[in-house]
Amino acid sequence: MTHRVGFVVFDGVTMLDVSGPSEVLHQAGRLADPYELVLVSPAGGTVTTSAGPALTGTVPAADAGPLDTLLIAGGDRLAERPIEEELLATARELTGRSRRIASVCTGAFVLGELGLLDGRRATTHWRHAATFARRYPRVRVEPDAIHIRDGRYVTSAGISAGIDLALALVEDDHGAGVARDIARELVVFMQRPGGQSQFSTAITTPPARGDLLRTLVASVLADPTADHSLPSLAASAAVSARHLTRLFRAELGTTPARWVERVRLDRAQQLLLEGHSVTSAALHSGLGTDETLRRAFARHLGTTPTHYRSRFATTGGGQEADRRTTSG
Repeated sequence: MTHRVGFVVFDGVTMLDVSGPSEVLHQAGRLADPYELVLVSPAGGTVTTSAGPALTGTVPAADAGPLDTLLIAGGDRLAERPIEEELLATARELTGRSRRIASVCTGAFVLGELGLLDGRRATTHWRHAATFARRYPRVRVEPDAIHIRDGRYVTSAGISAGIDLALALVEDDHGAGVARDIARELVVFMQRPGGQSQFSTAITTPPARGDLLRTLVASVLADPTADHSLPSLAASAAVSARHLTRLFRAELGTTPARWVERVRLDRAQQLLLEGHSVTSAALHSGLGTDETLRRAFARHLGTTPTHYRSRFATTGGGQEADRRTTSG
Protein backbone atom coordinates (compact mmCIF):
# COMPACT_ATOMS: atom_id res chain seq x y z
CA MET A 1 0.00 0.00 0.00
CA THR A 2 1.30 3.44 -0.93
CA HIS A 3 1.18 6.16 1.72
CA ARG A 4 0.53 9.61 0.24
CA VAL A 5 2.20 12.40 2.21
CA GLY A 6 1.55 16.06 1.47
CA PHE A 7 4.18 18.68 2.37
CA VAL A 8 2.86 22.21 2.78
CA VAL A 9 5.57 24.56 1.49
CA PHE A 10 5.76 28.30 0.78
CA ASP A 11 8.25 31.02 -0.14
CA GLY A 12 10.78 31.20 2.68
CA VAL A 13 10.33 27.58 3.79
CA THR A 14 13.34 25.97 5.49
CA MET A 15 14.78 23.47 3.02
CA LEU A 16 15.81 20.87 5.63
CA ASP A 17 12.26 20.85 7.01
CA VAL A 18 11.29 19.35 3.66
CA SER A 19 14.38 17.44 2.53
CA GLY A 20 15.07 15.75 5.90
CA PRO A 21 11.68 14.05 6.32
CA SER A 22 11.52 13.40 2.56
CA GLU A 23 14.75 11.40 2.66
CA VAL A 24 13.52 9.36 5.64
CA LEU A 25 10.32 8.51 3.77
CA HIS A 26 12.27 7.73 0.59
CA GLN A 27 14.46 5.30 2.51
CA ALA A 28 11.36 3.71 4.04
CA GLY A 29 10.04 3.01 0.56
CA ARG A 30 13.12 0.87 -0.12
CA LEU A 31 12.41 -1.32 2.92
CA ALA A 32 8.61 -1.41 3.13
CA ASP A 33 5.53 0.06 1.46
CA PRO A 34 6.44 3.19 -0.52
CA TYR A 35 5.53 6.77 0.30
CA GLU A 36 4.33 9.09 -2.44
CA LEU A 37 5.34 12.67 -1.66
CA VAL A 38 3.32 15.66 -2.86
CA LEU A 39 4.51 19.26 -2.48
CA VAL A 40 1.58 21.62 -1.91
CA SER A 41 1.74 25.42 -1.89
CA PRO A 42 -0.95 28.13 -1.90
CA ALA A 43 -0.62 28.88 -5.62
CA GLY A 44 1.24 25.83 -6.92
CA GLY A 45 4.28 26.09 -9.16
CA THR A 46 7.69 27.07 -7.81
CA VAL A 47 8.51 28.28 -4.30
CA THR A 48 11.85 29.62 -3.08
CA THR A 49 13.39 28.23 0.10
CA SER A 50 15.02 30.41 2.75
CA ALA A 51 18.41 29.09 1.59
CA GLY A 52 17.76 30.22 -2.00
CA PRO A 53 17.23 27.04 -4.07
CA ALA A 54 13.72 26.54 -5.41
CA LEU A 55 11.24 23.72 -4.99
CA THR A 56 9.48 23.10 -8.28
CA GLY A 57 6.35 21.20 -9.20
CA THR A 58 4.23 22.14 -6.20
CA VAL A 59 0.47 21.88 -6.62
CA PRO A 60 -2.40 23.83 -5.06
CA ALA A 61 -4.51 22.11 -2.42
CA ALA A 62 -7.32 21.41 -4.88
CA ASP A 63 -4.97 19.23 -6.95
CA ALA A 64 -3.24 17.41 -4.07
CA GLY A 65 -5.58 14.41 -4.10
CA PRO A 66 -6.22 12.15 -1.09
CA LEU A 67 -3.57 12.30 1.64
CA ASP A 68 -2.80 9.91 4.45
CA THR A 69 -0.40 12.27 6.20
CA LEU A 70 -0.01 16.05 6.03
CA LEU A 71 3.30 17.60 7.05
CA ILE A 72 3.59 21.37 7.42
CA ALA A 73 7.15 22.60 7.02
CA GLY A 74 8.50 25.61 8.88
CA GLY A 75 10.23 28.87 8.18
CA ASP A 76 11.26 31.74 10.45
CA ARG A 77 8.71 34.09 8.92
CA LEU A 78 5.85 32.03 10.38
CA ALA A 79 6.99 33.10 13.85
CA GLU A 80 8.11 36.60 12.97
CA ARG A 81 5.10 38.05 11.12
CA PRO A 82 1.41 37.29 10.52
CA ILE A 83 0.71 34.19 8.45
CA GLU A 84 -1.04 35.06 5.20
CA GLU A 85 -4.59 33.81 4.68
CA GLU A 86 -3.68 31.92 1.48
CA LEU A 87 -1.28 29.66 3.39
CA LEU A 88 -3.79 29.17 6.21
CA ALA A 89 -6.53 28.31 3.72
CA THR A 90 -4.27 25.71 2.08
CA ALA A 91 -3.47 24.09 5.41
CA ARG A 92 -7.09 24.28 6.56
CA GLU A 93 -8.32 22.44 3.48
CA LEU A 94 -5.68 19.73 3.71
CA THR A 95 -5.96 19.10 7.47
CA GLY A 96 -9.63 18.43 6.98
CA ARG A 97 -8.97 15.45 4.80
CA SER A 98 -5.76 13.96 6.26
CA ARG A 99 -5.63 11.10 8.76
CA ARG A 100 -2.43 12.29 10.43
CA ILE A 101 -1.13 15.84 10.69
CA ALA A 102 2.45 16.79 11.52
CA SER A 103 4.54 19.94 11.66
CA VAL A 104 8.26 20.60 11.60
CA CYS A 105 9.74 23.48 13.56
CA THR A 106 7.66 26.67 13.13
CA GLY A 107 5.13 24.80 11.00
CA ALA A 108 3.37 24.44 14.36
CA PHE A 109 2.47 28.14 14.11
CA VAL A 110 0.16 27.30 11.20
CA LEU A 111 -1.62 24.63 13.24
CA GLY A 112 -1.76 27.02 16.20
CA GLU A 113 -3.25 29.80 14.05
CA LEU A 114 -5.96 27.40 12.87
CA GLY A 115 -6.81 26.50 16.47
CA LEU A 116 -6.06 22.83 15.85
CA LEU A 117 -3.66 22.57 18.80
CA ASP A 118 -5.93 24.21 21.38
CA GLY A 119 -5.96 22.09 24.53
CA ARG A 120 -3.20 19.88 23.12
CA ARG A 121 0.48 19.38 23.90
CA ALA A 122 2.84 20.69 21.22
CA THR A 123 6.38 21.84 20.60
CA THR A 124 8.37 23.96 18.15
CA HIS A 125 11.93 25.28 17.82
CA TRP A 126 13.29 26.30 21.23
CA ARG A 127 14.08 29.81 19.93
CA HIS A 128 10.41 30.43 19.08
CA ALA A 129 8.75 28.49 21.90
CA ALA A 130 8.07 31.54 24.08
CA THR A 131 6.53 33.41 21.14
CA PHE A 132 4.43 30.37 20.31
CA ALA A 133 3.17 30.11 23.91
CA ARG A 134 2.26 33.81 24.03
CA ARG A 135 0.51 33.76 20.67
CA TYR A 136 -1.45 30.57 21.35
CA PRO A 137 -2.08 30.46 25.11
CA ARG A 138 -4.52 27.53 24.84
CA VAL A 139 -1.75 25.25 23.57
CA ARG A 140 0.23 23.31 26.19
CA VAL A 141 3.71 24.11 24.89
CA GLU A 142 6.58 21.81 25.87
CA PRO A 143 9.68 23.67 24.64
CA ASP A 144 12.21 20.95 25.49
CA ALA A 145 10.58 18.11 23.53
CA ILE A 146 12.06 16.83 20.25
CA HIS A 147 8.62 15.78 19.04
CA ILE A 148 5.20 15.36 20.66
CA ARG A 149 2.20 13.30 19.62
CA ASP A 150 -1.27 14.32 20.82
CA GLY A 151 -4.09 12.52 19.05
CA ARG A 152 -3.63 12.75 15.30
CA TYR A 153 -1.26 15.72 15.63
CA VAL A 154 2.52 15.37 15.82
CA THR A 155 4.67 18.48 16.28
CA SER A 156 8.46 18.58 16.27
CA ALA A 157 11.28 20.83 17.33
CA GLY A 158 13.55 22.82 15.09
CA ILE A 159 14.77 21.91 11.61
CA SER A 160 16.71 18.62 11.91
CA ALA A 161 14.08 17.37 14.38
CA GLY A 162 11.93 16.79 11.29
CA ILE A 163 14.10 13.72 10.71
CA ASP A 164 13.25 12.47 14.20
CA LEU A 165 9.58 13.11 13.52
CA ALA A 166 9.66 11.26 10.20
CA LEU A 167 11.37 8.28 11.82
CA ALA A 168 8.58 8.21 14.41
CA LEU A 169 5.96 8.24 11.64
CA VAL A 170 7.74 5.39 9.85
CA GLU A 171 7.88 3.44 13.11
CA ASP A 172 4.11 3.89 13.44
CA ASP A 173 3.56 2.65 9.90
CA HIS A 174 6.15 -0.11 9.57
CA GLY A 175 7.54 -0.88 13.01
CA ALA A 176 10.71 -0.10 14.95
CA GLY A 177 12.91 -2.39 12.83
CA VAL A 178 12.38 -0.41 9.62
CA ALA A 179 12.84 2.92 11.43
CA ARG A 180 16.05 1.63 13.02
CA ASP A 181 17.44 0.52 9.65
CA ILE A 182 16.74 3.96 8.19
CA ALA A 183 18.40 5.70 11.15
CA ARG A 184 21.50 3.56 10.62
CA GLU A 185 21.49 4.30 6.89
CA LEU A 186 21.25 8.06 7.51
CA VAL A 187 23.71 7.93 10.42
CA VAL A 188 21.34 9.63 12.85
CA PHE A 189 19.86 8.79 16.24
CA MET A 190 16.64 6.81 16.08
CA GLN A 191 15.77 8.50 19.40
CA ARG A 192 18.28 11.20 20.27
CA PRO A 193 19.17 11.53 23.97
CA GLY A 194 17.90 14.54 25.87
CA GLY A 195 15.71 17.37 24.69
CA GLN A 196 16.11 20.72 22.92
CA SER A 197 17.69 22.40 25.94
CA GLN A 198 21.02 20.75 25.25
CA PHE A 199 21.26 22.62 21.93
CA SER A 200 20.98 26.07 23.52
CA THR A 201 23.25 27.67 26.08
CA ALA A 202 20.94 30.68 26.46
CA ILE A 203 19.17 31.32 29.77
CA THR A 204 15.48 31.39 28.92
CA THR A 205 14.06 33.18 31.97
CA PRO A 206 12.54 36.62 31.26
CA PRO A 207 14.50 39.74 32.27
CA ALA A 208 13.92 41.12 35.76
CA ARG A 209 11.61 44.13 35.89
CA GLY A 210 12.72 45.82 39.10
CA ASP A 211 16.03 47.60 39.71
CA LEU A 212 16.80 45.52 42.80
CA LEU A 213 16.55 42.19 41.01
CA ARG A 214 18.21 43.49 37.84
CA THR A 215 21.27 44.51 39.86
CA LEU A 216 21.35 41.18 41.67
CA VAL A 217 20.98 39.21 38.45
CA ALA A 218 23.82 41.17 36.84
CA SER A 219 26.13 40.38 39.75
CA VAL A 220 25.41 36.65 39.51
CA LEU A 221 25.94 36.61 35.75
CA ALA A 222 29.23 38.48 36.18
CA ASP A 223 30.60 35.88 38.61
CA PRO A 224 28.65 32.60 38.80
CA THR A 225 31.34 31.05 41.02
CA ALA A 226 30.79 33.41 43.98
CA ASP A 227 28.66 32.60 47.01
CA HIS A 228 25.11 32.94 45.72
CA SER A 229 23.25 31.10 48.46
CA LEU A 230 19.85 32.49 49.41
CA PRO A 231 21.16 34.17 52.61
CA SER A 232 24.05 35.74 50.69
CA LEU A 233 21.81 37.02 47.90
CA ALA A 234 19.31 38.42 50.39
CA ALA A 235 22.09 40.19 52.28
CA SER A 236 23.44 41.70 49.05
CA ALA A 237 19.98 42.98 48.18
CA ALA A 238 19.30 44.15 51.75
CA VAL A 239 15.99 42.28 51.93
CA SER A 240 14.80 39.19 53.74
CA ALA A 241 15.23 35.75 52.18
CA ARG A 242 11.44 35.38 52.07
CA HIS A 243 10.97 38.70 50.26
CA LEU A 244 13.74 37.87 47.76
CA THR A 245 12.10 34.53 47.01
CA ARG A 246 8.80 36.30 46.37
CA LEU A 247 10.55 38.72 43.98
CA PHE A 248 12.15 35.88 42.04
CA ARG A 249 8.84 34.06 41.68
CA ALA A 250 6.98 37.22 40.64
CA GLU A 251 9.56 38.51 38.14
CA LEU A 252 11.45 35.44 36.93
CA GLY A 253 8.96 32.65 37.59
CA THR A 254 11.43 30.55 39.59
CA THR A 255 13.31 30.39 42.89
CA PRO A 256 16.71 31.99 43.56
CA ALA A 257 18.38 28.58 43.94
CA ARG A 258 16.95 27.22 40.69
CA TRP A 259 17.87 30.37 38.79
CA VAL A 260 21.45 30.36 40.09
CA GLU A 261 21.81 26.69 39.17
CA ARG A 262 20.59 27.44 35.63
CA VAL A 263 23.08 30.31 35.29
CA ARG A 264 25.89 28.02 36.41
CA LEU A 265 24.74 25.25 34.09
CA ASP A 266 24.67 27.72 31.20
CA ARG A 267 28.24 28.71 32.01
CA ALA A 268 29.28 25.05 32.29
CA GLN A 269 27.83 24.34 28.84
CA GLN A 270 29.87 27.20 27.38
CA LEU A 271 33.04 25.94 29.07
CA LEU A 272 32.52 22.42 27.77
CA LEU A 273 32.04 23.79 24.26
CA GLU A 274 35.33 25.67 24.64
CA GLY A 275 37.11 22.40 25.39
CA HIS A 276 37.19 22.33 29.20
CA SER A 277 37.01 19.00 30.97
CA VAL A 278 33.99 18.13 33.09
CA THR A 279 36.00 18.80 36.26
CA SER A 280 37.17 22.18 34.99
CA ALA A 281 33.68 23.17 33.82
CA ALA A 282 32.21 22.24 37.20
CA LEU A 283 34.83 24.27 39.03
CA HIS A 284 34.75 27.39 36.87
CA SER A 285 30.97 27.51 36.53
CA GLY A 286 30.34 27.54 40.26
CA LEU A 287 28.70 24.11 40.34
CA GLY A 288 31.78 22.86 42.15
CA THR A 289 31.99 19.12 41.67
CA ASP A 290 31.64 16.64 38.85
CA GLU A 291 28.69 15.00 40.58
CA THR A 292 26.83 18.29 41.03
CA LEU A 293 27.39 19.07 37.35
CA ARG A 294 26.16 15.62 36.30
CA ARG A 295 23.00 16.01 38.37
CA ALA A 296 22.31 19.46 36.87
CA PHE A 297 22.78 18.13 33.32
CA ALA A 298 20.45 15.21 34.00
CA ARG A 299 17.80 17.42 35.60
CA HIS A 300 17.74 20.20 33.02
CA LEU A 301 19.11 18.71 29.79
CA GLY A 302 18.42 14.98 30.01
CA THR A 303 22.00 14.04 29.11
CA THR A 304 25.47 13.88 30.69
CA PRO A 305 28.32 16.42 30.52
CA THR A 306 30.55 13.93 28.72
CA HIS A 307 27.93 13.15 26.06
CA TYR A 308 27.19 16.85 25.63
CA ARG A 309 30.86 17.72 25.23
CA SER A 310 31.55 14.87 22.79
CA ARG A 311 28.60 15.85 20.59
CA PHE A 312 28.90 19.64 20.54
CA ALA A 313 32.43 20.74 21.46
CA THR A 314 34.80 21.69 18.66
CA THR A 315 38.12 19.95 18.24
CA GLY A 316 39.97 23.22 17.68
CA GLY A 317 41.15 25.43 20.55
CA GLY A 318 40.93 24.28 24.14
CA GLN A 319 43.97 22.02 23.75
CA GLU A 320 45.17 22.84 27.22
CA ALA A 321 41.74 21.93 28.60
CA ASP A 322 41.81 18.67 26.65
CA ARG A 323 44.93 17.63 28.54
CA ARG A 324 43.10 17.90 31.84
CA THR A 325 41.43 14.91 33.40
CA THR A 326 37.94 14.35 31.98
CA SER A 327 35.29 12.52 33.94
CA GLY A 328 31.51 12.31 33.93
